[in-house]
Amino acid sequence: MPVNLQGLTDNARKTAVAELNARLADALALSSAVKQAHWNVKGRNFIAVHELFDSVFANLQLHVDEMAERVQQLDGTAIGTVEKVAKTSSLKEYPTDLTKAEDHLKAICARMRDYGEKLRAAIDVTGEAGDADTADLLTAASRAADKDLWFMESHLE
Repeated sequence: MPVNLQGLTDNARKTAVAELNARLADALALSSAVKQAHWNVKGRNFIAVHELFDSVFANLQLHVDEMAERVQQLDGTAIGTVEKVAKTSSLKEYPTDLTKAEDHLKAICARMRDYGEKLRAAIDVTGEAGDADTADLLTAASRAADKDLWFMESHLE
């Protein structure tokens, strides 16, 4: 198998680019859902939930940028336009009629669990393909998603 400049096989590179772009689309869709919730949340514990959503958004954006930049490092093209994300994200569309904090938290948590599951699958796929660095990047995103999910679910107790 041919090896590129990063010491990766062409298959490892192409696999990583595909997995990264898929998770990038999900992270961007989830980010938009979190902002939708942030802007429209009302009710008990408003300020705590409003600020929590800002924190979750910031954490997602950090990993969005890392994923997109890794795609570039692997000689791919990061795909993150709103139009492409809407077509390719595997996450369930976020409802726009929610207002209660608890409803937003439940909806975001459901999507965060789905996102985390897909990140863990991508970690396995990229690791098995031979790209430990991409698997590590996705592991960091997974760890952050798990922590944010814990924070949000704690509001539902």
